[in-house]
Amino acid sequence: MNGKTNFDSSSISNELKFLLDCLDNETNKQVPISVEPNLDWNLFLKLVRHHRVYPLIYTKLKSAKYIPATIIQSMFYDYQKNTFKMLKLSGEIEKISRLVFENEISTLFLKGPILAADLYGDISQRTSSDIDILVNIDDLDKAESLLIQMGYVKDEYIQTVLNDWKWRHHHFVYFHAEKEIKLEIHWRLNPGPAKEPTFNDLWQRKKVSSLPTSYPIYCLGNEDLFLFLTSHGARHGWSRLRWLVDIDRLCKTNLDWDKIMSLLKKYQYSHVAGQTLVLATQLLNTPINKKAIQLTTGSRSNRLAQEALFYIQRFINLHDDTLSEEIASYHKKHLFSLMSFQNKMLFILSFLHPYFEDTITLPLPQKFHFLYFPLRPFLWFWRKTRIQEMS
Repeated sequence: MNGKTNFDSSSISNELKFLLDCLDNETNKQVPISVEPNLDWNLFLKLVRHHRVYPLIYTKLKSAKYIPATIIQSMFYDYQKNTFKMLKLSGEIEKISRLVFENEISTLFLKGPILAADLYGDISQRTSSDIDILVNIDDLDKAESLLIQMGYVKDEYIQTVLNDWKWRHHHFVYFHAEKEIKLEIHWRLNPGPAKEPTFNDLWQRKKVSSLPTSYPIYCLGNEDLFLFLTSHGARHGWSRLRWLVDIDRLCKTNLDWDKIMSLLKKYQYSHVAGQTLVLATQLLNTPINKKAIQLTTGSRSNRLAQEALFYIQRFINLHDDTLSEEIASYHKKHLFSLMSFQNKMLFILSFLHPYFEDTITLPLPQKFHFLYFPLRPFLWFWRKTRIQEMS
């Protein structure tokens, strides 16, 4: 049951429409009937790969006679490669779960094979590039020590001053060169300074994953998972349809919508959840609970959903080092529009806190770093002046 929205998807390409049609009918193993005979199959394959949905699409279309054999073969290769990757990640998750269990570190596993097992029933049906775990910030050092013992090396890309990493960022990245596995340790679900559930709250509402392992694997409860997937997908502009398919699958489980609505109100994510559900209902025909329909009817939710089409229709990788100025500017504005009024105020106030760039502009001994607070406006103005002079 869907509410009325002002969402307009008429501008999307035929190839993307066909992809959405396939994902919409994913649980039905029959191939969609409404096939455009003049589809650009290479563009379709590019979309499938960009949106990271090739396991689902290959499973759906592998017997379709009208699709060029080379396209099917390419999707099969991607599907097979992903299956091996997910098996490897699942094996590593089991090793990590044993270590954290034996060392009494409360750990919640996020996304990846955990989502694949719980929402898709088959780890081969979802893609993942890394392992994500969430720990209490007080256990960060202990968890990092275990990873180093396993052979992981920390990527020291975060530059910080006066401990601003604790709220400006939300995870550290580690790599295992021999195993070719990337792992992220989170101490927040999303970057700050926005308010979000504490680790202890999430831990109390946790559930055990259905991923078969020798040691228990704990993950977010379904209602917290909805909040996390909604905020994560929105923060990335829903630039991968895989994240929206996760929402579609999650909405088909037995969710406690009273609890969800309470969480959304508490953390001021109602409009973001509205954006999510507008996209899911309009693009994937996701059925939603009656209590959730009110989230899709607001003008702000529809406007944010319309803005997200900018990402969905383009091959945008927000982590690309060569992100164009147009996309970077659009994303910056969109992120701000996603914030609640309170979070906008916190975000603006966060500029008063020193940045690492201030330590480069005017190096000071660490014991005098507190001086960056009164000096920050002058250092910021100096950098802006220098940039203008050089341009």
